[in-house]
Amino acid sequence: MYVIDIHYHASLEHIDDALERHRAYLQPLFERGIFIAAGPKVPRKGGVILAARIDRDELDAILDTDPFVTEGLATYRVTEFKITRAAQGFNVPALP
Repeated sequence: MYVIDIHYHASLEHIDDALERHRAYLQPLFERGIFIAAGPKVPRKGGVILAARIDRDELDAILDTDPFVTEGLATYRVTEFKITRAAQGFNVPALP
Protein backbone atom coordinates (compact mmCIF):
# COMPACT_ATOMS: atom_id res chain seq x y z
CA MET A 1 0.00 0.00 0.00
CA TYR A 2 1.11 3.56 -0.64
CA VAL A 3 0.57 6.95 0.95
CA ILE A 4 0.94 9.58 -1.75
CA ASP A 5 1.67 13.06 -0.41
CA ILE A 6 0.82 15.84 -2.86
CA HIS A 7 2.58 19.18 -2.39
CA TYR A 8 1.23 22.21 -4.26
CA HIS A 9 3.70 24.56 -5.95
CA ALA A 10 1.06 26.90 -7.37
CA SER A 11 -1.58 29.22 -5.99
CA LEU A 12 -4.95 27.76 -5.05
CA GLU A 13 -6.40 29.72 -7.96
CA HIS A 14 -4.24 27.70 -10.38
CA ILE A 15 -4.98 24.48 -8.48
CA ASP A 16 -8.72 25.17 -8.68
CA ASP A 17 -8.42 25.84 -12.42
CA ALA A 18 -6.98 22.33 -12.86
CA LEU A 19 -9.19 20.58 -10.30
CA GLU A 20 -11.75 19.14 -12.74
CA ARG A 21 -8.94 17.69 -14.91
CA HIS A 22 -7.34 16.22 -11.78
CA ARG A 23 -10.66 14.66 -10.69
CA ALA A 24 -11.20 13.21 -14.17
CA TYR A 25 -7.71 11.68 -13.94
CA LEU A 26 -8.53 10.16 -10.51
CA GLN A 27 -11.89 8.60 -11.42
CA PRO A 28 -10.74 5.60 -13.50
CA LEU A 29 -8.07 4.85 -10.89
CA PHE A 30 -10.76 4.63 -8.22
CA GLU A 31 -12.89 2.47 -10.53
CA ARG A 32 -9.94 0.08 -11.00
CA GLY A 33 -9.41 -0.10 -7.22
CA ILE A 34 -5.91 1.36 -7.42
CA PHE A 35 -6.77 4.55 -5.53
CA ILE A 36 -8.84 3.84 -2.43
CA ALA A 37 -9.08 7.27 -0.77
CA ALA A 38 -8.08 10.84 -1.60
CA GLY A 39 -8.60 14.35 -0.38
CA PRO A 40 -7.06 17.73 0.38
CA LYS A 41 -4.81 18.40 3.34
CA VAL A 42 -5.97 20.76 6.07
CA PRO A 43 -4.83 23.49 5.64
CA ARG A 44 -5.07 23.14 1.87
CA LYS A 45 -1.40 23.04 0.85
CA GLY A 46 -1.67 19.75 -0.99
CA GLY A 47 -3.46 16.45 -0.74
CA VAL A 48 -3.17 12.78 0.11
CA ILE A 49 -4.02 9.66 -1.89
CA LEU A 50 -4.02 6.08 -0.62
CA ALA A 51 -3.19 3.52 -3.30
CA ALA A 52 -2.96 -0.26 -3.47
CA ARG A 53 -3.03 -3.19 -5.90
CA ILE A 54 -0.22 -1.83 -8.06
CA ASP A 55 3.56 -2.11 -8.24
CA ARG A 56 5.70 0.94 -7.65
CA ASP A 57 6.93 1.41 -11.22
CA GLU A 58 3.39 1.38 -12.58
CA LEU A 59 2.25 3.76 -9.83
CA ASP A 60 5.04 6.20 -10.64
CA ALA A 61 4.10 6.11 -14.33
CA ILE A 62 0.45 6.80 -13.48
CA LEU A 63 1.32 9.66 -11.13
CA ASP A 64 3.41 11.30 -13.86
CA THR A 65 0.21 11.70 -15.93
CA ASP A 66 -1.76 13.66 -13.31
CA PRO A 67 -2.62 17.13 -14.64
CA PHE A 68 -1.31 18.62 -11.39
CA VAL A 69 2.09 17.15 -12.33
CA THR A 70 2.03 17.66 -16.10
CA GLU A 71 1.02 21.31 -15.62
CA GLY A 72 3.76 21.89 -13.02
CA LEU A 73 1.32 22.63 -10.19
CA ALA A 74 2.34 19.93 -7.71
CA THR A 75 4.78 17.16 -6.91
CA TYR A 76 4.25 13.78 -5.28
CA ARG A 77 6.14 12.00 -2.54
CA VAL A 78 5.28 8.30 -2.28
CA THR A 79 5.72 6.21 0.85
CA GLU A 80 5.19 2.47 0.55
CA PHE A 81 4.21 0.50 3.62
CA LYS A 82 3.12 -3.01 4.51
CA ILE A 83 -0.11 -3.31 6.48
CA THR A 84 0.47 -5.52 9.50
CA ARG A 85 -2.51 -4.38 11.58
CA ALA A 86 -5.86 -2.87 10.68
CA ALA A 87 -9.05 -1.92 12.49
CA GLN A 88 -11.90 -4.39 12.47
CA GLY A 89 -13.98 -3.79 9.35
CA PHE A 90 -11.10 -2.35 7.31
CA ASN A 91 -10.63 -4.50 4.24
CA VAL A 92 -6.93 -4.75 3.53
CA PRO A 93 -6.41 -4.36 -0.25
CA ALA A 94 -5.04 -7.37 -2.08
CA LEU A 95 -1.54 -7.27 -3.48
CA PRO A 96 -1.03 -6.88 -7.25
